[in-house]
Amino acid sequence: MDGALTLSFDIALVLGILCLTVALFVRDWVPGDVAALLVLVVLGLTQLVPVDRLFDGFASGAVITILAVMVLGAGLDRTGVMNRAANVVLRLSGGEEQRLIVALSLVAGASSAFMQNPAVVALFLPVASRIAARTGYPLSHLLMPMAFCVVLGGCMSMVGSSPMMLFNDLLLAANRNLPPGAESMRALSVFAILPIGAAMLLMGLAYFRLYASAVLGRLDTGQPVTPGTTESYFERAYGIAGDVFELTVEPGSGLIGISVQEAETLPGAPLMLAIKDQQGVRVAPPGDTMIGPGIILGVLGHGDLVEHFANAHGLKLATQLRMLEDAFNPARSGISEAVIPPGSRFIGNTIGALRLRKRYGISPLALNRGDEVFREDVRSIEIRAGDCLVLHSGWQELAEHAHDRDFLVVTDYPKDEARPQKQWMALSFFALGFLLTLLGHFPLPLALLAAALGMLLTGVISMDEAYKAISWKTIFLLACLIPLGIAVDSTGTAAYIAQGVSQHLVGWPDWSMQLALALVSAAAAIAISQVGAAVLMVPLAINLALANNANPVEYALIAALGASNNFLTASNAVNSLISGPGGYRSREFLRVGVPLTLLFAVLSVAMVNLIF
Repeated sequence: MDGALTLSFDIALVLGILCLTVALFVRDWVPGDVAALLVLVVLGLTQLVPVDRLFDGFASGAVITILAVMVLGAGLDRTGVMNRAANVVLRLSGGEEQRLIVALSLVAGASSAFMQNPAVVALFLPVASRIAARTGYPLSHLLMPMAFCVVLGGCMSMVGSSPMMLFNDLLLAANRNLPPGAESMRALSVFAILPIGAAMLLMGLAYFRLYASAVLGRLDTGQPVTPGTTESYFERAYGIAGDVFELTVEPGSGLIGISVQEAETLPGAPLMLAIKDQQGVRVAPPGDTMIGPGIILGVLGHGDLVEHFANAHGLKLATQLRMLEDAFNPARSGISEAVIPPGSRFIGNTIGALRLRKRYGISPLALNRGDEVFREDVRSIEIRAGDCLVLHSGWQELAEHAHDRDFLVVTDYPKDEARPQKQWMALSFFALGFLLTLLGHFPLPLALLAAALGMLLTGVISMDEAYKAISWKTIFLLACLIPLGIAVDSTGTAAYIAQGVSQHLVGWPDWSMQLALALVSAAAAIAISQVGAAVLMVPLAINLALANNANPVEYALIAALGASNNFLTASNAVNSLISGPGGYRSREFLRVGVPLTLLFAVLSVAMVNLIF
C-alpha cells in the first residue's frame, strides 16, 4: 500500500463503534437486532456513512437472497419434501446406526448448498426425530453430526450461510475504495466454492465417523420427548406400534363385499387408517365403506401379523407406500390425543355410536381412563368425562373440529394446510431458481426471487405463509450491520488495521497469515455473530492482502469462511436449534466443536489456495 496511514478522527470513531458493537453483542445488554439498529443510527448521526448509502443494506442482494431462500424452504416444507428425505436416509442407511448418522448428515449437508443453514436444520429436525422414533437410536447421537455437517455443507455455495450471502456485496463495495492500480474484484458465481464445501463436508463425515461419534455415544442427556418422537410415546403409553403398509384387495379376496368396520373385527386385523377407492384417497374412512376388488387399504401393524392377515384374506401386501404415501405424510396426518371435557355431547355414547370417522374424519385407536388403557373393541366403550381418546386423522380434518366443545385436542400437531400434491411443483421452481443463476444471465437474488414468486403464484405457499416463513429479525440484523462494513472500508479503518497487522507479521509465510485470519474470523463470529464477523473481517482481509501483495479475493474468502466457523456457542443459530432437542450442554459443544473448528480453519486455507 502506498504511504502510511495515520489515525484520523474518522478512523478513531469507527474503531470506537466497533468496540461498542462487540460490547453490545458479547454482554447481551440489548437484543441483537436492537444492537444492530443502534449501530446503524450512530453511523448515520456521525455521518460516517452518507445518508444516501446508509440504508443500502435493506436493498442489498444478500438480504433479498436470504428472504427468497426462506420462502423457498417454507414451500418445500409445506409440500412434505422433508418426509421424502427421511425415507431416503433410512433406505441409504439400512437401519444401522453409524450408516444412519452418515446418511442423515450427508443428505442434510448436501441440502445446505441450496438453503440457509438454520432453515435446513429446522427442516431436518423433524426428519431426525422421526428417524430416532422409528429406529430407537438416541436423538442426541443424530442431531449434532447432522447440524455440524449442515454448517460445513453450507460452504458449497453462496447461499448456505449469512457470511457467504454477504460476501459478494462486501467484495463489490470494497472495489470503490481500492488503491490506484489495484485490479477490481469480481463477484463469485453461486457454486464457485463448491469444491471447498464438498471437501469440508467429507471432512465432517469422516470426523464424526472416526472420532466424534464416540464422544456422542457416551452422552446421557436424558433428553425430553419432542414433537417428532410421538410414535415412541404412543407405543409406550398405548401399545400402538408397527409400520404402515398398503394392502390391495385382489379378485376373490374374502374382504370383498364387507365393510371396513366388519373387516376390522376379523381375527388379527390391523388398524385400517386410510383407503383409496373410486372416491379417491381418504384418511379415516367411514366404517360403512364397502370393500371391493382393486381397493387399496392403508393399515398399521407389525409386519409379520399384517403379512399373515394379507395371506389369509387374499390381499397383496406392499411394504413401501406408493399410492397412499401422501395420505401418511407426517405433515398431513398422524396420531393425536383428545380429552373429553364435562358437558361434552360424547358423554354417555359409545364410540361406535358417535360415528367419528363419518362425522369428523378421525379414527379412534384407543381410550385411556385413569390407569386403564382400552385397545380391544374400542367401539363398544361408553365415553365418560375425562376420558382420553387416541385418534388417527388428517391434520386438516382435526383442525376443523378442534374448536368443538365435545373434545379437546391436547397433542401439538401441524395446524397449517399441507400440500403434498404440489410437491413436484415446489421442487421444479426450486430447481429453476438455481438453474437461472447457473446460466449466468441473472443475478442470484433475482433468480431465487423469481422461483419464490413461482411458488406463490401456483399456490405452493400463500403470501401470508411466506411472511411467516421469513425471519425478520435475521433480515433486520443483516441490513443494519451492512453499513458498518461500508464505514470500516470507506474511512480507511480496514486499511489502517491491516497496516498495523502487516507490520507485526513481516516475514510470516502467506499460509500462516491466512490461518491466523481464519481463526480470528471464527473468534469474531463467536463474539459478534456471523454477520458481524463477515462485515468486519472481509474488508480487513482485503486490505491485509493488498498490504502484502497477495490475492485479495483469497483472503476475503478465507475471512468469510472463518465467519461461518462457529461450532462452540449458541450465537450460531444452528447450535441453538439443536441444543434443546438434543439435550446438549456447553461441554459437548466444546469437546466436539474445538477440534472441528481447528480442522475447518486448516482445510479452508488449504482448499482456497488450491482452488483460487
